[in-house]
Amino acid sequence: MSDFRTVAVAAAQQAGKLIADAARTDFRVDYKQGTTTNLVTEVDRRAEAAIIEALSQAFPDHRILAEEGGEGSQQASPYQWVVDPLDGTTNFAHGFPAFCVSIALEVEGRIVLGVVYDPLRQELFEAEAGHGAFLNGEKLRVSPVTTLDTSLLVTGFAYDQDGRRSNLEHFSRLVLQAQGIRRTGSAAMDLCYVASGRIDGFWEMKLCPWDVAAGSLIVTEAGGLITDFAGRAFSIYGHETLASNSLIHQAMIEVLAGP
Repeated sequence: MSDFRTVAVAAAQQAGKLIADAARTDFRVDYKQGTTTNLVTEVDRRAEAAIIEALSQAFPDHRILAEEGGEGSQQASPYQWVVDPLDGTTNFAHGFPAFCVSIALEVEGRIVLGVVYDPLRQELFEAEAGHGAFLNGEKLRVSPVTTLDTSLLVTGFAYDQDGRRSNLEHFSRLVLQAQGIRRTGSAAMDLCYVASGRIDGFWEMKLCPWDVAAGSLIVTEAGGLITDFAGRAFSIYGHETLASNSLIHQAMIEVLAGP
């Protein structure tokens, strides 16, 4: 696993440097699927190309699932890299300092390695299955908070209007129960903040595999819990993500379920 980790960390840091350097320059912004809410920049594409090149050179037989459509080998393989080259593109496009690189390795349907890199704060979150989660080499642990009314939560809203309306209902219930709710605009970063104890719980709908693959492992390896909104087993290919320090998980499930 050490070879996988070494390559993934190097690729994330290389892409992160590219992103941080580009943040101080002019860059082109495009819109996906004709919407004004789902952005992509030339920086996303350049960062993804750099990551794919690094992964493909090191592991030419591995498949790659990446947000902007880049691919690795088309041969059948139990190994698949799941890549978000720039999670928080809207933040990046506006100069709001909350975005990161996310790289995960999935082996036969199981996430075994997760790397998330915040290039502005130079924070490297990482986890290997069964070996714990770390931030810049220091072991991570979720928070000890036990009640919703003393919890700080974080969420995000889908690009489509229906998804936003649905989460507004969840938000309106949880905001009355929690100590506070934040929105960073980066699901990968949100999951890492749960793992590090900065946030006690996170929920969001309609996320994509590359948004949650790395962060989901980092949460569980830090002692947290991640499921769907009903408490069922989590899948990076599902449509609901609920992550917490585990201690407030059932309370969040009950509030999300509604009256």
